[in-house]
Amino acid sequence: MPLYRSIKPNEYTDVYVWKIEETLGELLLDTPLKDSSKNRMQNMRSQVHQMGFLSVRHLLKVAGYNDFDLYYNEHGKPFLQDGKYISITHSHNFSGIVVSDHEVGIDIEKNRPKIVNIQDKFVNTEVDSLSDEDLVKQLTVVWGAKEAMYKMYPFGGMSFKQHIAIDPFLFAEKRSKGRVEFGEWKRRFMIYFDFFVEDFTLVYAIPE
Repeated sequence: MPLYRSIKPNEYTDVYVWKIEETLGELLLDTPLKDSSKNRMQNMRSQVHQMGFLSVRHLLKVAGYNDFDLYYNEHGKPFLQDGKYISITHSHNFSGIVVSDHEVGIDIEKNRPKIVNIQDKFVNTEVDSLSDEDLVKQLTVVWGAKEAMYKMYPFGGMSFKQHIAIDPFLFAEKRSKGRVEFGEWKRRFMIYFDFFVEDFTLVYAIPE
């Protein structure tokens, strides 16, 4: 069972990361699914997405849950039946979840140079500060942080560039602060990040 990493940033939050090394058949073993989940998986466009979907169910098992404990609202935001908060991410051969008593968000991204070409779509130079460190990694952290914070908003429709901001940060500190201001929905978060050896970035956000 390739549980790649588990992190406990505080007493009420758990982060779990899975490295997908199994075949699709192996991931299906001992993985009970609701009918809606079976239909969703069958309609996925690639086996990579199916494997990501199933690896998340294995992470649920590590956290003490299963697919029947998970449901989604009309905007696609996941929830747990026991009232705890959950956020889910999947990128290539990694997946992750964060479970907490409070609103949380998580994202895993592969560090790719092309992010430099699209930074104008999500970086607001009036509120987002960049340093002289590796630009690709910086932008990946900014994107991941904004994605993690975006996932906590229950209705959709926010702009990464206009409504979500992240404070300056240093790689060595592996943390920053972020905020969301969208109408009356205003939140401040601690942002934590780390770089995987295989050129992936993990970012998660918890209430400040």
